[in-house]
Formats: sequence, structure tokens, C-alpha cells
Amino acid sequence: MKNRNIILIGMPGCGKSTVGIVLAKIRGYRFTDSDLLIQESEKRLLCDIIDQDGLESFAETENRINSEINTENTVIATGGSVVYGKDAMKHFKDIGVIVYIKLPYRSIKKRLGNLKKRGVYMRPGQTLRELYDERKPLYKKYADIVISEEGLTISETAALINKECNEYFKKGGRRNK
Repeated sequence: MKNRNIILIGMPGCGKSTVGIVLAKIRGYRFTDSDLLIQESEKRLLCDIIDQDGLESFAETENRINSEINTENTVIATGGSVVYGKDAMKHFKDIGVIVYIKLPYRSIKKRLGNLKKRGVYMRPGQTLRELYDERKPLYKKYADIVISEEGLTISETAALINKECNEYFKKGGRRNK
């Protein structure tokens, strides 16, 4: 496997960005937050993009920008809705290992504050529970590695991801679920 990027996926609030920064330091990698790339590209906050352009337009923008990430030896924290973008997910499969940071619904609900201000991709009337149930199979589908974060600290989660990625890369990029 020539490109050793680590792409973090999971629900909003599972700690992709926070864990990603720690993981990047452990590995000596760069860190990229794809939500920030979207905001920089659009010169607006995620919640403003969704409010002004609608969910469908946001999804297209998110898919396009994630599909264009071209980097090596980087930890990439994605937005929770990245799994709706088939082009982005195919691209991520090609450029690295996809790690699903799994957290039970009750923990996600406890961690999340104002969903609208966070720019969480939700259809009108959709509950957080419905969103969680809809995305969980997509995260599992795309993941090369699944990490259960419940009960772990940020450092423990980063260390576990690092260990699992080392094993994954040692095996030449073969899945081990």
C-alpha cells in the first residue's frame, strides 16, 4: 500500500477531529479536517452552507471537496455525512485506510450540543436517533477498521487506532474486521 493516509469516519461528536490531531502527532503525520476544507472553499460555515444552499447542494459540495483531497501520510477527519458521497468514499478507499470510530447512540446524544450550529446534515423532521440508525450501516460498509471508543480516553483511542493501522499496513492493506 503506497499511500498511508488514515481517514476517520463516524457520527458527529465521536471525536474524529480531536482524536485525529493526537493520532497525527503519534504517527508524525499531517492532519486535515475535511469540514474545515469545505468551509474554506465555500467561505462560509457548514450550517450557513446548509441553510442557504440546502442539503442536496451541501452533499454535492462535500462529496466533491473530499474527492479532491490529495495528500500522503495524513490523518483526515471527515464530516459525519461523508458516507453519503460515493465518489468521496471510493477516493478515500484508494488513498488510505478508513477507520470508523464507533460510539453508542446514548454517548453521541450526550456529547452533541446544538446540532444546527454544528452544521449536522439532517433532513427536516429527522431525529438524531433516525440519523444514527441510517448512518451506522454506511460507516460499517466503508470501514476497513472499526474502533469502539466507548470508555476510552482520547489518547487511548488514538493509540488503539495507531496499533490497528500498523497491523493493517503490515498486512498490505487487507481488511481485518
